[in-house]
Amino acid sequence: MSGRVSSQVIEPYAEALLSLGKEKNLTVEFSEDLRTLESLWENSPELRSFLENPLIKAEGKKAVLQKILGDTNVYLKNFIMLLVDRGRIMFLDKIAEKYLELFRKLNNIVLAEVTSATSLNEAQLQAVKDKITSLTGATAVEVKTTVDPDLIGGVIIRVGSQVFDTSIKGQLRRLALSLSKG
Repeated sequence: MSGRVSSQVIEPYAEALLSLGKEKNLTVEFSEDLRTLESLWENSPELRSFLENPLIKAEGKKAVLQKILGDTNVYLKNFIMLLVDRGRIMFLDKIAEKYLELFRKLNNIVLAEVTSATSLNEAQLQAVKDKITSLTGATAVEVKTTVDPDLIGGVIIRVGSQVFDTSIKGQLRRLALSLSKG
């Protein structure tokens, strides 16, 4: 499906869910549940394949989702059942992603994607959050971390379109570039 068509589907659903969340004062709860669902979607290809399969009837998908969702908020549960009814459940991860983007914008929270050579400890993560908060003026910082041993050391931080590269690999690349110009 083309990016334009999927965004025409994803954005209205994400905006409607955010609107409902604001109306019922559940935006934070929705964001937490959607992060959990997003992770489940990402880490369970079997579930994703099952839910995306057009040969499986909506009732079967709903039964599985009811078990998975358990005590999830009734509004969010109904929203997900609506996605099944409308044949839009295959967009759940993208809708969740868009909702979280809108939620962060609403609450002045920035998403920082941090890539490091080794796993960061709590103190290092807090230092990254503090630095990003001071640079952006955000109320809070949400961090997604990945490990890339090729960086050798240091970190690469992406906040929106800004990239802060303090990795040794990045420093070597910049050094090589400046030497080639000279």
